[in-house]
Amino acid sequence: MTPIAVIDFETTGISPAMGDRATEVAIVLLEGGRVVDRFQSLMNAGVRIPSFITQLTGITNAMVAAAPRAEQVMTEASRFVGDAPMVAHNASFDRKFWVDELARAGLRAPQPYACPVLLSRRLYPQAPSHKLGTLVDYHRLPRTGQAHRALADAEMAAALLGQIQADLRAKFAVPQPTHALLMELQTWPRATVPVRLQKYLSEN
Repeated sequence: MTPIAVIDFETTGISPAMGDRATEVAIVLLEGGRVVDRFQSLMNAGVRIPSFITQLTGITNAMVAAAPRAEQVMTEASRFVGDAPMVAHNASFDRKFWVDELARAGLRAPQPYACPVLLSRRLYPQAPSHKLGTLVDYHRLPRTGQAHRALADAEMAAALLGQIQADLRAKFAVPQPTHALLMELQTWPRATVPVRLQKYLSEN
């Protein structure tokens, strides 16, 4: 099966358009639903981390001052991902930083993104919320490491992706829940998901 790269960033704020930068990136590489490799690094983007972000993540200005330059880290991250399609919880957030930080390193970011937030809204409307930690607890998946650190969050997002794919196999008889299918499914109105999955299976 095609590898899937599950990514998470820690950042100084909510948007590169507002001058925010990444402080940490982690990527979990999956093949056939199994973790086959990991990449994680703090990065020094030359900007200060607000105190409330340090309180949230535990990442300090001293930590990033000692980290590799952002361009170096992103070059390595891009090489690690290769052509693998990507997944990120709340993908619109992480994709913005992926595109922006790679552009600063002179690199392209062509990878399509699937989003477990959008997928869980369609498959688990009964969940208390669609935040990563809530969904992990809802499915009784293991919590890995400290929340709001990139590798722990990427690991939990990868576990949630595995749960989504397993449920597509068990509940909807989808033999291969590919990234391409996830990209389609996350755009479907929730009420149409069973019918559209049946149509997808009949056509593939």
